[in-house]
Amino acid sequence: MDLFELLNFYIVPGVVLGSIYALGAVGITLIFGILRYAHLAHGDLATLGAFLALAVVTGFGVSPYAALPVAIIGTAAVAVGIDKVFYEHLRERPKIVTVMASLGIALMIRAVVQVVWGVDTQTYTRGIVRPEDYFGIRVRDRELYTILAMVVLVGFLQVFLTRSKWGKAMRAMSDNPNLALLSGIDNKKVVMLTWVIAGGLCAASGFFLGINTELKAMMGWHMLLPMFAAAILGGVGRVEGAVLGGLIVGVAEEVSVLFIPSEYKAAMAFAILLFMLLVRPTGLLKGKVL
Repeated sequence: MDLFELLNFYIVPGVVLGSIYALGAVGITLIFGILRYAHLAHGDLATLGAFLALAVVTGFGVSPYAALPVAIIGTAAVAVGIDKVFYEHLRERPKIVTVMASLGIALMIRAVVQVVWGVDTQTYTRGIVRPEDYFGIRVRDRELYTILAMVVLVGFLQVFLTRSKWGKAMRAMSDNPNLALLSGIDNKKVVMLTWVIAGGLCAASGFFLGINTELKAMMGWHMLLPMFAAAILGGVGRVEGAVLGGLIVGVAEEVSVLFIPSEYKAAMAFAILLFMLLVRPTGLLKGKVL
């Protein structure tokens, strides 16, 4: 195997897959950092976002990329609604109650997707897309758009968290919730903003997975473990850590097929998750401990 074969068949697909995982992992790390629980419905929210974009594409005949903003807004609204209806009254209960409730929400969202769109595999566009050659590295346009979108979305989020008033409020809630409340920060608005951002990133993650592969009702559930592995690997509560973790997990999964059957490449995420929990629970960038 030469260098370009390694890059074209393993590294580039790994970076694309890692970018998708990174978008979802950022949402997971925000929810845990501020609300202090693991959200098990995250993957199915990503599925919902992907299928909302499909509904816009099939209903109005627009480009899938034009449908992405609608999917982001719709999924963010659903995420806020789920929090208001199902999670808000559990705030004072033990966090494991909310975690188990989120598993029930995941099943509900998946059932809605299966009832509305069916269980068959679907796609945004049909036909074969040939990759472009960039100095020997072959990349499809949609793969470039996936990586670029991840960089832009995470970049805007970092600027928002570090420069804006509400971004600083979210960071304060993540660092010390009690002190943030004593400082006059509106807890309800911070929570709602967290769900808006996490829901939007879920939609983007599901959309780019769908446009690079296919849309399936179980696609988000299969993404859940790699996204959690990425968040824990980078450091829970650290946005840049989620991106780093996502890229590492994505590349590790793709490269692993050189040594193990492709059917078992998802086991790499599980192995990384267990290894980090045993060796360094705070992750590579010293985040919070689950």
